Amino acid sequence: MLQAQSLPTEPLLGITMGDAAGIGPEIIVKLLTEGLPAPCVVYGDVASLRRAIVAQNSALEIVELDEIDASVHARLSSLGHSPCLYVRPTSPALPEDLAMGRVDARAGQAAYDALCMAIDDARSGRISAIVTAPLNKEAMHAAGLDFPGHTEILAQRTHTEHVAMMLVNEQLRVILATIHIALADVPQTITQALELRTIELAHAACLGMGIEAPRVAVAGLNPHAGENGKFGREEKDAILPAIAQARAQGINATGPWPGDTVFMRARKGEFDIVVAQYHDQGLIPIKYLGVDEGVNVTVGLPFVRTSVDHGTAFDIAGKGIADPSSLETAFKLAISMLGSKAKG
Repeated sequence: MLQAQSLPTEPLLGITMGDAAGIGPEIIVKLLTEGLPAPCVVYGDVASLRRAIVAQNSALEIVELDEIDASVHARLSSLGHSPCLYVRPTSPALPEDLAMGRVDARAGQAAYDALCMAIDDARSGRISAIVTAPLNKEAMHAAGLDFPGHTEILAQRTHTEHVAMMLVNEQLRVILATIHIALADVPQTITQALELRTIELAHAACLGMGIEAPRVAVAGLNPHAGENGKFGREEKDAILPAIAQARAQGINATGPWPGDTVFMRARKGEFDIVVAQYHDQGLIPIKYLGVDEGVNVTVGLPFVRTSVDHGTAFDIAGKGIADPSSLETAFKLAISMLGSKAKG
């Protein structure tokens, strides 16, 4: 088996196909047909990708790869805009007549397998970053895979204890203290230690994106950021002490700021990133600015991972109208983050 250190240093990105019954194959084919600024390998089901190529009248030709070695790197790096779609195929192959837009355990399993294959290649240095098309959680659950989403699979597979979800668009960066849990469970989950880790990850993420002196704003959990304990004690008991700890470490963290204004202030340039306390608090302002423009970044992993900020869109799967903009933005952000990482 080829050792990672013998691979070329030029970046090679991996794109995971996501759920075959969704729009993942379509947006990948559209993106590769238009051309990308860096070489990539797609992880997923060959038949699904071939069906998308036919549906899009694309001239792409599929080349299957058993592994990624130095010869593959050399071949891809020398091609420029290639008419080939290089695939690390999942097995067993999905049926060519897999129903589009429907939950299927086989598609859920294949999407999981593709992601795991990409994670293993990234961990070994065979690819430099992972860009993910959307999974369908219901399909994964039907396959017996009890994960809320990509973030939890990435953390488990890489044995990374502390990761966070960051959402990025041209106007705003948001990182989440809690992710896929019930709203009723958020207050007891927010601890000083969790807040401090999230602030640290926010600071590190901004550095990784080339921001030299990050300004981290921390949103409160309660209305008016608790109003000095009148509307809840999470701010006084957990969030404020964590901010003080972060500042003692030299991190420019401020807050807690009321959640109804802090995102607007960040959008206007006062802060570089906002720590949101729960899923919808952070995702609503990002998605309101445009779902097709948002990118999901997993912070804390040993490699760069970006993703589309939308789902499998079963309602339009197979209709040829899916927009690849978010996938393109995620791919370009991964390249940018790799460049900042190399400089740092």
